[in-house]
Amino acid sequence: SIEVKVPVLPESVADATIAAWHKKIGDKVTRDENLVDLETDKVVLEVPAPADGILSEIMFQTGASVGSGQLLAKI
Repeated sequence: SIEVKVPVLPESVADATIAAWHKKIGDKVTRDENLVDLETDKVVLEVPAPADGILSEIMFQTGASVGSGQLLAKI
């Protein structure tokens, strides 16, 4: 499986909130397709799929708080 992780957040940002998932478990994803939006107090970050595949696991639901490098999902 391929891991999808929270990107490195800017230095002044401790964590991000999952704003919206664009895919659900079982959906096909293509490389560089936006999977999830992460919201910080300054910006909204799009997290792209690192590879083609099927979204097999989501670790956190919308509204959850996540930090840099945390595992978000598996493809």
